[in-house]
Formats: sequence, structure tokens, C-alpha cells
Amino acid sequence: MAYYRCQPQAFSADYLHNLRGAIQACRYFATNNLNRDFVATKGFSVVFKGEGRAEVDRQFPYFKPYLDRALRPDCNAFYLNPLLLKQGSRVDPHIDRSLRSYCKTIDPPDQVSVLYVQVPPDLASGELVLQRGRQRVAQIQPQTGMLLHFQGDLTHSVNAMASPGSRLSLVCEQYSLDADALWDIPEFLVESRASTPAKPRR
Repeated sequence: MAYYRCQPQAFSADYLHNLRGAIQACRYFATNNLNRDFVATKGFSVVFKGEGRAEVDRQFPYFKPYLDRALRPDCNAFYLNPLLLKQGSRVDPHIDRSLRSYCKTIDPPDQVSVLYVQVPPDLASGELVLQRGRQRVAQIQPQTGMLLHFQGDLTHSVNAMASPGSRLSLVCEQYSLDADALWDIPEFLVESRASTPAKPRR
């Protein structure tokens, strides 16, 4: 992959509409549980390994079409999160290592996959910026229905949204871990600041 690749209109409008409604109606959807780089955002997170995929499909059937298409067969641990930004929201520059709370020495993911579920038609700012070190390698304008994959070791950020409306994406960090690191990752776990999340399965 040359930093990133994307597929416009990867999913039907009906699927995107239903996915948006299901995410926003989910009991886990609340002020984001992610770190301070995610400013004024909402969402929740699902941690799972390959053997936990069936439980993801059971509890979140609306994620299945996305996961069927996005997940790489050579990866064995995943961090999935819906991410909602509104006017004034932003994501500061960072490299994803969201599984680090379970395995301190974890490397960045092999790949990050993003589905843009909803993007305001008159979006002002809110672009995804990809960097290799200090060099900007891409600035991507989100489009509803676009499926994007980028290298997991890139620094990335989202410019502050200057327009009203909602920018909703579904993000999945995909890791290929050795046996020792994989042992520390829950088979299935929901992270949320809303109601009591699901207990981990190992």
C-alpha cells in the first residue's frame, strides 16, 4: 500500500442509513472513551480477537457487512470504534496503539480502515491528514460511503470541523500480533463511558 487506498461508494445508501441509526441508538454510544487527542467527539469501542468475531456479529449485527469487507485475514486482533465529530470537534495528531492498555509493548496496527458513514454535504474542514514523521503525505476529504485503508504506523489527525452537521465514521485498527502479545488481548470487550460495558471474554 502506498500510504493509503480508498474505494468511493463502497456500501449502499440503505446500509449507511441503517448503520448510522444503529450506532446512534446503541446504548454504549456516549462521550468518547478515547484519549485526549479526540476533542469533543462521541463513540464507543469494541476490542476483539479473531475468535471473538462471532460475538461482535451477535451483539452488533450492523457492523458485519463492514467487517466482512474491511478485515484482513492476516490480522488477529482488532480495535473497532464509531467516531462522531460535530462543529468544533477535532482529532489531534497521533499514531494508533489503542490496544496498548492491554499490551504495553504493542506496535502500531498493520492497517487502519475507515468507513465514512455520514459526512455533511457542505463539510468545511474535517479532513483526515496523514503524515510520515513531519512530512504530510495526504489530506483526504471524507465522502459518505467511502472506505479508506491507510498504513497503521502513520501519524494522522482530523482537522477541526468548521461547519454544522455530523461527521460519523467507523474505524478499525487491525493488528497482526505474536502469540505473547495476543495472549494479553481480550477475546471480546466493549469500552464505553455509557452504561456498564460487556465483561471481557478471554
